[in-house]
Amino acid sequence: MWRQAVTEVFPGVGLREPAEPSDLVTAEKRLGRSVPAELRQLLLESNGVIGHFLVNTVWSLDRIVETNLYFRSDETFAQLYMPFDALLFFGDNGGGDQFAFVRKPERPDIFVWEHESDSRRWVARDLRDYLGRALRTGDDDWYQP
Repeated sequence: MWRQAVTEVFPGVGLREPAEPSDLVTAEKRLGRSVPAELRQLLLESNGVIGHFLVNTVWSLDRIVETNLYFRSDETFAQLYMPFDALLFFGDNGGGDQFAFVRKPERPDIFVWEHESDSRRWVARDLRDYLGRALRTGDDDWYQP
């Protein structure tokens, strides 16, 4: 389902081998929270999505885990930015801004975290909407107002 959906939007999309179900269980234990159902299904079909200009539109499961653990534990980040506990980062624009699901309260919406201003704002209603917007134009600032 996900492979077909992203290929329809961007035929040149990069897809990886699927993640293993056991790796998702391990990832959720390390993160201390579940991976959203849509993201889980996508990762089981392709362990990441590479968009225009080799942008990691959706990261691999390993990168999702490592980035989220780092953002939640780094003392420098704690001094510079609002807490990241409510977010689950899963992709970026290639220039430092990152995309995340809101996990507290749990919802399907996608938000962007803009690293220069620490702003967090809504950009897509769910993963399918995010992928359509991110892959359709090839513009790495597609989410800017």
